Amino acid sequence: MNFIEELRWRGMLHDYMPDTEKLLENPTAGYIGFDPTASSLHIGNLATIMLLVHFQRAGHKPFALVGGATGMIGDPSGKSEERKFLDEETLQKNQEGIRKQLQKFLDFQGSNAAEMVNNYDWFKEMGFLEFLRKVGKHITVNYMMAKDSVKNRLGEGGGISFTEFSYQLLQGFDFYWLYKHKNVKLQMGGSDQWGNITTGTELIRRIEGGEAYALTTPLLTKADGSKFGKSESGNVWLDASMTSPYKFYQFFINQADADMPRLIRVFSLKTQNEIEILENEHSQSPEKRILQKALAQELTERIHSSHDLQNAIRASNILFGKDAVEDLKKLDEKTLLEVFEGVPQVKISKDKRSECKNVVDFLAEAGVFSSKGETRKAIQNNAVSINKIKITSPEATPTDFELLQGKYILAQKGKTNYVLIQVV
Repeated sequence: MNFIEELRWRGMLHDYMPDTEKLLENPTAGYIGFDPTASSLHIGNLATIMLLVHFQRAGHKPFALVGGATGMIGDPSGKSEERKFLDEETLQKNQEGIRKQLQKFLDFQGSNAAEMVNNYDWFKEMGFLEFLRKVGKHITVNYMMAKDSVKNRLGEGGGISFTEFSYQLLQGFDFYWLYKHKNVKLQMGGSDQWGNITTGTELIRRIEGGEAYALTTPLLTKADGSKFGKSESGNVWLDASMTSPYKFYQFFINQADADMPRLIRVFSLKTQNEIEILENEHSQSPEKRILQKALAQELTERIHSSHDLQNAIRASNILFGKDAVEDLKKLDEKTLLEVFEGVPQVKISKDKRSECKNVVDFLAEAGVFSSKGETRKAIQNNAVSINKIKITSPEATPTDFELLQGKYILAQKGKTNYVLIQVV
């Protein structure tokens, strides 16, 4: 596999330094850095993670750098204000979370096994004066001022702290250290990282007289120009405790058709031919959301598990499937509440439930309908379901309805109106 050509047809190639293609004619070590500003990576990080994935699949050796040192400062690129500093304990926790997630994407065995490194390991013993002597004297202020990450902050009038101004030197030294100790000759990242990466190549040239290279991928945006990677509730995380597999799956299911050709090329490992076949099928029946389902299934299984994927599909079928009775019974409580997040929820005591003679009494008592007469009329019109089972008789007994997770009953009015009843 030719790495550059793979990125090109996938739309993942933004810029690279001259002779990079020549460098990659032979197995090469390259790296991408990840700031441990949270205990999990998110969808916005996936595009750069996929750079490392394709890099390794092309026969090269990937390094993932977790910025235990630089994470204490924060990269000013693309930021309008300075980040809050994180304490060392929080950073260590975040680093471990990121490490576990990257292991789902990269192969840490074999001849071109991936490696993880932490820049805190080489910065922790370095004093300020040593850093100035070893790094600072090689890069001019004029050179640093010309970087977009600096110019943009100065142009906004708020200025930039010396701490953030120095960030490019720290990242540049990372590249230098990896070049010298791990023979890393390529740094990759998002297009907003070009300035920081080239500072590293300049340090390598000036200190070692060596040649190193830069390659960037476009920042991922939607067809309307907005930034990709956030839902209405914020970041979509790769950690199941922060974004559940069901919500993760639904995030991709709900993507617009116009965005899918780009998204599936960036995030899927499917071949060009496989993707084009899916696109053709999708164009024939867009209502089936073939592209969205293909990508949602692939990523949910890779990032979470096949079990989580099946649970997410099962949960989705409850709302949109025709026969969802068994799926509903198999849902765990957490997913059940997520599926019906936002629908009205009411409580009724076990005693009140037992006192209700029939389903009409029960639904009226629970407030699903405003009156018994309205309930009867809805049942006559075939518009009432309990736990996805159509109610055909107003004399059905409430105690015959199975309690989901031992305490819930799902009432449905018409096709889309749900009420979740908790029996307490």
